[in-house]
Amino acid sequence: MTRLSARDLMTAEVVTVPPETPVLSIARLLAERGISAVPVLDPAGKVLGIVTEADLIRRLAGEADEPASWLASLFANPERDAARYARTHGANAAEVMTTKLVTVAPETPAAEVAQMMEEKNIRRVLVTRDERLLGLVSRADLLRALVAPRTETLDLSDDRIRTAVLAAIRKQPWADTFYTLVDVRDGVVEFNGFSRGSEVQRALRVLAENVPGVKAVEDRTQPMPAYLFAAG
Repeated sequence: MTRLSARDLMTAEVVTVPPETPVLSIARLLAERGISAVPVLDPAGKVLGIVTEADLIRRLAGEADEPASWLASLFANPERDAARYARTHGANAAEVMTTKLVTVAPETPAAEVAQMMEEKNIRRVLVTRDERLLGLVSRADLLRALVAPRTETLDLSDDRIRTAVLAAIRKQPWADTFYTLVDVRDGVVEFNGFSRGSEVQRALRVLAENVPGVKAVEDRTQPMPAYLFAAG
């Protein structure tokens, strides 16, 4: 997946709506198409926002809002409360949509898209160019790319694989090659020596498995003796 970009992952045929679309029509559209969000575009194709299932649920919940108590009103923020009222009582897309959009360029690497979704705890990002929608990348798109069969086969030498594994280890603050030795035979990575802990070895296995050309990983390390642990 690391060689893919947002352009490779995105769904290009995205269902969109204009800003004046009624909320009930959007809800029906999401249900009929089996989708969870629709971007909102102006007549020129510029992205204005996005209406998600969460926005619609918030809209329904807003109908049950009760007036704030007199004590709560003492600490009210009129601008914030007014914006919330508009979004939870709005009748069309423009009034309920999320306008703080997370967008990426089509050249953005897939790994960056995945990291962005994880950090911001979101389910989708819009792919845009000059504020115009090109497509949408969802978590489902990322998963499909992850499990898709690889069409290329790598036949790297053991020396090149070992060099790549060592380089990857050196980038991680929790790993070292002082007590853990790395060997590669016929594409199989072998860890020998001493281990700092089960979680470290599990992470090393994952690290090695993600190096191109690695066919398997064998962990032959032993628990680190107490005197070495203290010295390390």
